[in-house]
Amino acid sequence: MAPSLDRQGYWGRPTSTLDWCEENYVVSFYVAEFWNTVSNLIMILPPICGAIQTFRDGLELRYICSFLGLAAVGIGSWCFHMTLLYEMQLLDELPMIYSTCVFVYCLYECFKHKNSINLFPIVLLCIFSISVTLVYLQWKEPVFHQVMYGALVACLVMRSVFIVTWVYPWLRALCYTSLGVFMLGFVLWNIDNAFCDSLRASRQSLPSGIGVVTQFHAWWHIFTGLGSYLHILLSLQIRSTYLKYRPKVKFVCGVWPTLHVEPQKAS
Repeated sequence: MAPSLDRQGYWGRPTSTLDWCEENYVVSFYVAEFWNTVSNLIMILPPICGAIQTFRDGLELRYICSFLGLAAVGIGSWCFHMTLLYEMQLLDELPMIYSTCVFVYCLYECFKHKNSINLFPIVLLCIFSISVTLVYLQWKEPVFHQVMYGALVACLVMRSVFIVTWVYPWLRALCYTSLGVFMLGFVLWNIDNAFCDSLRASRQSLPSGIGVVTQFHAWWHIFTGLGSYLHILLSLQIRSTYLKYRPKVKFVCGVWPTLHVEPQKAS
C-alpha cells in the first residue's frame, strides 16, 4: 500500500488502515481518491437496475438482495475511497462479506422448490458474518478480511464450476466469463499493491489522460463489479432454468447484459 504522503483535503488526515496507490486529493479537494471513487459506479447503478428488473419479474427476494448487496458494496467503497476514513472502510469491507454470503446462499440453494427457505445455511452464514465482523472490529488486520472474503469467493467458484460442468453445461460461457473478468481484476489489484512506487513514478512522466489508465485499483472495481454482476446473472439463469422459467438475456444499448425472466406459460 502507498504511504499517506499526499495532499490534505476536505476529509482531513486518513484514519483508515489502508491507503491505496492513487495519490490523494489530486483531482478534487473533496475526494481523496477520485478514480478509485467514481469507478464504483459500475457496482451501484447496474445492480440497482437489476434489482428493479428482478422485482418486476416477480422473482425471489434472495436475488433482489443479491443485486442490492452488490450496490451496497459499491456505495460503501465510494464512501471509503472518497474519505479514507476508518468508519467508511468498514462500510466498504463488511458489506463485501455480507453480500457474498447472499451469493453463496443463492447458489447453494438453487435446486430447491420455489420460495423455499432453508434455515440451516442461513444460520450458518449469519454466524460466519457475525464472527468475521466481531473479530475484524477487534483485530484491525486487512489481511484477515481479505482471507475471509477469499474463502467465500472460493465457495462460489467451486459451486459454479460444478453446476456448469455436470448440470447445465450450456452456461459455461457465462460462468467462465464471470470468473475470468473477476480474476483479471484480482490480478490488477495485486499489481497495484506490489508495484505502487513504480506506478506513481510513471504517472509523473505520463500525460494525465494516459496516467489514469495505470489506476489499477479503479480497474479492480470495474472488473470485479462486472464479474460479480455476471455471477448474479448466472445464478439467476440457473435458478430460473430449474424452475422452468424462460430467461432471456438482453443488452442495454447493445452492450450491457440484463436478464429478463418470464414464468412458463401453462400448456
